Amino acid sequence: MKRRDFIQASLVTGTVATLIPQVSDASVSKPMQPNATFEFYELRTYTVKNGRQRKLVEDYFQQAAIPALNKVGSKNIGVFTEYLPQGFTKLIVLIPYASLTDFMEVAQKLAKDTAYLQAAAPYLNATATEPAYERIESSLFKSFAQMPALEVPEKKPRLFELRRYESPGEVTGKKKIEMFNDAGEIAIFKRVGLTPVFFGEAVIGSHLPNLTYMLVFDNMEEHDQNWKKFGSDPEWKKISTRPEYSDEKILSGITRTFLVPAAFSQI
Repeated sequence: MKRRDFIQASLVTGTVATLIPQVSDASVSKPMQPNATFEFYELRTYTVKNGRQRKLVEDYFQQAAIPALNKVGSKNIGVFTEYLPQGFTKLIVLIPYASLTDFMEVAQKLAKDTAYLQAAAPYLNATATEPAYERIESSLFKSFAQMPALEVPEKKPRLFELRRYESPGEVTGKKKIEMFNDAGEIAIFKRVGLTPVFFGEAVIGSHLPNLTYMLVFDNMEEHDQNWKKFGSDPEWKKISTRPEYSDEKILSGITRTFLVPAAFSQI
């Protein structure tokens, strides 16, 4: 995508287009691995400072963005608020894409959707004196080979945990992903009740290199119980004691955020 075209798209579609980073034509046209199918996930973090902003962003997704994105093929969109927030409220939005091409083309498609533009007008046309939000952070992730597709949990009261594992370098970052994919960590997660929604390798965003994943629990009690079960699992102990997978070598930080879904969230 040429910078000139990117800027023009941004002027038409507002915030949605500004979140689309530049990716070369070659990376779009060629598969990332032969015969491999991956999903891509955009994870947006909206910082809002008051109820007006929160309602404006939530209304935007419920009334405009989710229906329009569903129409162009992005299904199972998650919208979450922080569990027991402190200070400014954050809204976390997870948007799946079937391919990198779908991600690249979404702004252009939304710009042609008159129903979307009409419903999104209060959000897209917010002014500097009354902004829709304080700031957006956005990252793009590629799904893992051992969990190539997002898994939607049962619709009921739930607690989500979003975890980001940062590595000291690109090689160690790949090693941590290998630990999940090839050493069997994802299978152990599922067996002990650490139910994943998605696993993603960060392609674009902050805190690179990192992998990020989301788990779902009935409540905090189940969360604590199942993480304890994981920590004492014999297979996990065997993997975690392998020298090449030691935290001291391949992990430089862990960030976790607890989330609850909005009433209209599709996850």
